[in-house]
Amino acid sequence: MLRYHYASELRDLPRLRDAMFRDRADQFRRRLGWAVSVDENGLERDEYDDLNPLYVIWQRPDGLHGGSMRFLPTTGRTMVNEHFLDLMDGVPLHSPLIWECTRFCLAPGSDGRVAAALMLACGELMRGFSLAHMLGVFDARMVRIYRMIGASPEIIGSAGQGRDRISVGLWEYQGEARPGVLRKAGISSDLSELWFERSFGRPVQSRPATAVA
Repeated sequence: MLRYHYASELRDLPRLRDAMFRDRADQFRRRLGWAVSVDENGLERDEYDDLNPLYVIWQRPDGLHGGSMRFLPTTGRTMVNEHFLDLMDGVPLHSPLIWECTRFCLAPGSDGRVAAALMLACGELMRGFSLAHMLGVFDARMVRIYRMIGASPEIIGSAGQGRDRISVGLWEYQGEARPGVLRKAGISSDLSELWFERSFGRPVQSRPATAVA
């Protein structure tokens, strides 16, 4: 199931929280070889996890982490603006209608349905918070994954070659793509909206914003 939690809420879910940070360490350090910080407990966290971000987490039937993404509004501090400005010609992006999504992580053994569920949740957040776009940094391997899901971003800047290529992209909410993402995730529209309502105490809105402020 999809769960939406701010960092401050994860103190009540220590098993799920620690499984997420442990799977992030496994993916980003062990499998991808990124220079990320892993603590003595094997958990990968960075400074942006201290800003009370919103996490979307796919929780497996055993209660553990199956996949996740992290979201921060671009009106505050973001990884893109502070570490990847060279990919945007040095121009920071700030808008109440744009959130940054980072740390796309799949637990070992998770399949394409979990990846699609995370991107579905990304769209539900755009609907529910009237966002125009999501902004994210991703490596070359993610291009194929996004294409497979049917949720490819508009690439606005890149650097590097081959497997080392890093890009910044913008996702615009496209309602016509939602049924396809639902099918790939194996989730009904009603169930996705129920998960959103349980997390935020209100129904997801029917339309997102259509312009960037």
